[in-house]
Amino acid sequence: MLPYPPGGGTDIIARPLAQRLSEQWKQQVVVDNRGGANGNIGMELVAKSPPDGHTLVLALTAQLAVNPALYERLPYDPVRDFEPVTLLGTGPYVLLVHPSLPVKTVKELVALARARPGQIAYGSAGNGSGAHLAAELFNGTAGVKMTHVPYKGGGPGLVDLAAGNIQLMFATWLSSKPLVDGGRLRPLAVSTARRLAGLPLPTVAESGLPGFDAGVWYAVLAPAGTPRELTQRIHGEIVRANQHEEMKAVYARAAIEPLNGGPEDLAKFLKEELAKWARVVKAAKVQVD
Repeated sequence: MLPYPPGGGTDIIARPLAQRLSEQWKQQVVVDNRGGANGNIGMELVAKSPPDGHTLVLALTAQLAVNPALYERLPYDPVRDFEPVTLLGTGPYVLLVHPSLPVKTVKELVALARARPGQIAYGSAGNGSGAHLAAELFNGTAGVKMTHVPYKGGGPGLVDLAAGNIQLMFATWLSSKPLVDGGRLRPLAVSTARRLAGLPLPTVAESGLPGFDAGVWYAVLAPAGTPRELTQRIHGEIVRANQHEEMKAVYARAAIEPLNGGPEDLAKFLKEELAKWARVVKAAKVQVD
């Protein structure tokens, strides 16, 4: 199950992974897209599915760590209603600016934002989206104030950024690369704590904001009650699939670092991320539409 409509970033990983697992298990693995409500619809469906290993969800930071802080009544609990299977991987947002903005480094951006409070507009895929909260974490860490302009998806935001209607945006590398290659956008840094191979960019953290880490991460979970030996076995099969050259190429194209963390790794990581993004949402007073 994917809690997003077809054609999104999760499809890039899920469909080739499903194909590899189908070959390994000699049984078809179907990708079922159930988008809506920032992923809440798909997550609720999986939470209510039988815990027999036949239904899994590939979820992102938003569904597992952000939505619990955004929604007063969430139709699922990311800890209580699911069994962790694997922390699949993590990828960065790229901090992008329009070339007309007179900055070439994060330090220069912070200095300009402090000199022009509220005058720099940044876009996102919508209120509460990962890109929105990455920018709010940037605001809080740098002690600056920039103005949020939400869009109905990351694509429209990038179009407006390239047109110069906004000045800044955090976006995935896969979606922004063509605009960067064409000289229409200037990348300053990646949002993850570590640099990624193939992206010759510094991290935001090493560019003057120590501790900054706002990457998007991917996790696979099963409904609560799924036996531990089953989740362990599925984790092993996913790790095996990720060793295939085709999957390595998929991750490389999307600038995603495979982690292959086990159930215990995901459980620990999820606890840390829940606390982190709850603080960001509270400090930024983010409200969903």
